[in-house]
Amino acid sequence: MARMRRMLINLFGGWFQLHRRFPAALLDEMAAAIEAGERGHLGEVRFAIESRLAPLAVLDGLDAPARARQVFAQLRVWDTECNNGVLLYVLMAEHRIEIVADRGIAAKVSASEWNDICARMQERFAHGHWRDGSLAGIGAANALLARHFPGNGRANPDELPDRPVLL
Repeated sequence: MARMRRMLINLFGGWFQLHRRFPAALLDEMAAAIEAGERGHLGEVRFAIESRLAPLAVLDGLDAPARARQVFAQLRVWDTECNNGVLLYVLMAEHRIEIVADRGIAAKVSASEWNDICARMQERFAHGHWRDGSLAGIGAANALLARHFPGNGRANPDELPDRPVLL
């Protein structure tokens, strides 16, 4: 029953809101926030927004955490020198936010810290504050990376693109 409900949500939800909630100007602002944050640490932050999942994929059992892991691999967030890439993934149709951290940062940051970031973003998104929620999530992820992978005056080579991806 839950899978059928999720399939219907993904069939009819999210796709028409993607560009309204995440216009080009906001994507530019998010990219600038990622770039600025990465100047203070040696990690890499990626942000991906997906309007909905394919309904047949949902029927086959695909859920937001599994899809976030797929996107993590697809965007090669794992492909950093220190294994400290972080993906913030938003699935609009299901109102889900997932954070996938590579093994270097996952060994230092607890799941509850990532869950707190997701909860703060979700709260802002629920009130229609897409800009604030996105920038808060980026800022929080950058803060955790700065704590665990500080730049210490070294330049952070930009290993991954900073611009958020619309899927």
